[in-house]
Amino acid sequence: MSQTTPRKASRSATAEHARLAEATGAAEDDLFTANPWYEWGPYLSERAWGTVREDYSDNGDAWSYLPHDHARSRAYRWNEDGMAGLSDIHHDLCLGLALWNGADPILKERMFGLTGPQGNHGEDVKEYWWYPDALPSHAWLRWRYHYPMQAFPYQRLIDENARRNREEPEFELLDTGVFDDDRYWGVDVAYAKASPTDVHMRITVTNHSAEEATLSVLPTLWFHNSWRIDGVEPPELSLGADGAIAVTHPRLSGYRLAAAAGPDGVAPQALFCDNETNTERLFGSPLPTPYPKDGINDHVVSGANTVNPEQRGTKASWWYQLTVPGGGESELRVRLYRDEPAATPAASWDGAGFDELMSTREREADEFYSAIAPAETTPEQLQILRQSSAGLVWSKQMYPYQVNRWLDGDPGEPAPPEGHRTGRNVNWRHLDSFDILAMPDPWEYPWFAAWDLAFHTIPWAHLDPAFAKYQLQVLLREWFQHPNGALPAYEWNFDDVNPPVHALAAIRVFIIDGGTDLVFLKRIFNKLLLNFTWWQNRQDPDGNNLFGGGFLGLDNISPIDRSHVPPGYSLEQADGTAWMAYYSVAMLTVATALAEHDPVYEDMVVKYLEQTVLIVDALEDSGFYDAADGFFYDRLIDPSGTPIPIKVQTLVGVIPALPAIAIPAGDADYVRRLRKRFARRLEQNDRHEILDWRVRGAGPSRRLLLSVIPREKLARVFATLFDEEAFLSPHGLRSISKRHTTPYSIPGMPGATIEYEPAESRTAMYGGNSNWRGPVWLPVNYLVIRALLQYDQFFGPDFTVEYPTGSGRQLTLREIAGDLSDRLVSIWLPGPDGARPVNGGDDRFRDDPAWRDNLAFFEYFNGDNGAGLGAMHQTGWTALVADLLIDPPQDTQRLIFPDTDTDTDPEPADPAKEPE
Repeated sequence: MSQTTPRKASRSATAEHARLAEATGAAEDDLFTANPWYEWGPYLSERAWGTVREDYSDNGDAWSYLPHDHARSRAYRWNEDGMAGLSDIHHDLCLGLALWNGADPILKERMFGLTGPQGNHGEDVKEYWWYPDALPSHAWLRWRYHYPMQAFPYQRLIDENARRNREEPEFELLDTGVFDDDRYWGVDVAYAKASPTDVHMRITVTNHSAEEATLSVLPTLWFHNSWRIDGVEPPELSLGADGAIAVTHPRLSGYRLAAAAGPDGVAPQALFCDNETNTERLFGSPLPTPYPKDGINDHVVSGANTVNPEQRGTKASWWYQLTVPGGGESELRVRLYRDEPAATPAASWDGAGFDELMSTREREADEFYSAIAPAETTPEQLQILRQSSAGLVWSKQMYPYQVNRWLDGDPGEPAPPEGHRTGRNVNWRHLDSFDILAMPDPWEYPWFAAWDLAFHTIPWAHLDPAFAKYQLQVLLREWFQHPNGALPAYEWNFDDVNPPVHALAAIRVFIIDGGTDLVFLKRIFNKLLLNFTWWQNRQDPDGNNLFGGGFLGLDNISPIDRSHVPPGYSLEQADGTAWMAYYSVAMLTVATALAEHDPVYEDMVVKYLEQTVLIVDALEDSGFYDAADGFFYDRLIDPSGTPIPIKVQTLVGVIPALPAIAIPAGDADYVRRLRKRFARRLEQNDRHEILDWRVRGAGPSRRLLLSVIPREKLARVFATLFDEEAFLSPHGLRSISKRHTTPYSIPGMPGATIEYEPAESRTAMYGGNSNWRGPVWLPVNYLVIRALLQYDQFFGPDFTVEYPTGSGRQLTLREIAGDLSDRLVSIWLPGPDGARPVNGGDDRFRDDPAWRDNLAFFEYFNGDNGAGLGAMHQTGWTALVADLLIDPPQDTQRLIFPDTDTDTDPEPADPAKEPE
């Protein structure tokens, strides 16, 4: 079986590709140590407060146990947070930014937002910041923030959102008026590495108002407090004789944080405190140190004597006080570096060499993105590609979580309450993470989510294939994957079940990387065998190849909570079974690729061929498909055993149309044997008619199609899917048909109701800001596009569909895939009036140069107008737009499954001589 190769022959032609290649050939466990450029990265979360790992409560209320008000004063147990932050790869030492506008009651050290219970639509960050640029080696990073000059309206945001109900929109920071008359600071941070251990930091402050104003800027360095739990002497930061903040630490000694004088020629002041909890403020108990974690905060804001006069501690800041004229700009320069023979002399780092380094790294970023983008990419498209990729890079985080120790408490410390020890994630005591992971969002989702992570790896494969492959492998390692084969879903509940998409992602990553890393493919396949078996054993309780799963990542897309059906009822899920068909087809594809090089895997080819056909047979007989509607529906089984179709048209009913693979017959001997067994399998089930339409062509071009549904059903599902009055919106496919503007209710079940909701969710089901009840979201849109390309690979121009439905225009499936891709990309493109749909209707984002080109990559998008909704930086799966730009469906040949065409084909073998 041949593999297509990347279209961009220049993938290794840039300085960034050379940096990334330093780890080429390293074992997966050595990925980060093999490449020194990974040593410092944006591994610092933007929210550690309100997270599961920091929650030691009896009732599992993570939001209340460590709220935002405690964050400045309490030392974290498992991770750290900050703004524009970096950390070393072990998360021992962190560098971030603090600001003070002279009016706020606290330093701005971390992003503020509402907790799940506070928001009228769940948790929601109430700040404006963006990631304009980044290289995957972290040799170049840019971050941007808009900070009001007036007192930040913390309480007003809480109170007004509490007053509003779910029928009303969220109350946002712009709605408070604090940005009126442009009374705000623009703060841009750029990091450029001179070497893996030499990081230059440029802070550019812009006064957007018409009047002179003063801003305190505090680049801050601190240690994660691990000494409390390890019982060792704390490391130390101190003011060195060279005027820099010196690091004393078993692994990091020799590092310095140097700060150049401000634009007025005045050197900043060094402030020191300890990263220890302010127990007096929080709990009314004696302080462990006179200079606790919030000591610098209290000193700057109120002049308190809470910084160490001896200029030593475990947290330190350089305090600049900048006075900037109206419309003016000031620049600050900071350097974190290891004092070693090869380092640039400290006396000359902040002059012309600093400017040259910044320019060089930015130019290398230009070259890198030009190298991976198609030649026809427009400047606007390149901006989308670049900023979505930057969001991926900035969403990397160190994820330490030893569940056994978290449940039982640390040795020598008071034991957690019993509810904590026996509550959340108690069945995952083996999980012991200390890994750099690609997070969905650094504020709202600062923790891994298994199926999100699979989608993240696809755009990551274009940026850094080694990192992409590591992400897919790490959740399958023994410190993540359960001994029974299950994968942990996400931090709030490892036991939830996500769609099994890791094999799909592995194939796509394999192809993007050139289709040659068979070791990677074998590692993935061998561990997924365990997970596939877990699905068969745990999610198919009746052994009839009809699968459940409950949650399955689609949250509240149903009239009922699919993870908690009413007592006495059971739920048969059309998407659960279809996801398993998808899984089986993907495993078949991987096995086929591996069998070409190792005949041991031929048995797995047969296994997954037969498994796929078993699931196809089960779906055929399941009753999920409604012939009158031409659509698939879940079925609720009542206590008497009577099935009740849940006749709501959602993406759940589209999933069965997606699994498909076209297999060239006669490509190699083992494929010809596969064809013979495929035919026998169909004959055993008396399904001769299926074989007729699934075989096309003659001689070398002869193909077999393996899919869940036949062509006529596919056409009927597509007729609904591509109807602009149903699923098709100007900016992609909605998650629920727009026809459900009239609510749908399950007969005989009061309250089991669902309706089309294009924007914020109006239901409390699953809590949070999750709303799949109408908005457009990237993952399933992406899978639909890739499925269309698979079908087109088989049918070619012979299969056309009316698109949009009712238009009278017939298009091929490839043409439809291209149009869907264009609709998704258009979310970020300026329209005729200059407004980008993602920004909604706010004039500031359309007209103001300081706002209009800052792109945010939301969790999902309004089903009517494309406005961004949910998590503002859910660049994880939303960065799939980068894959659509780099591999546009209009001309791509690198599908979600490999293109198995060959230029020449051997003569067909004599079937009588084929081994049984």
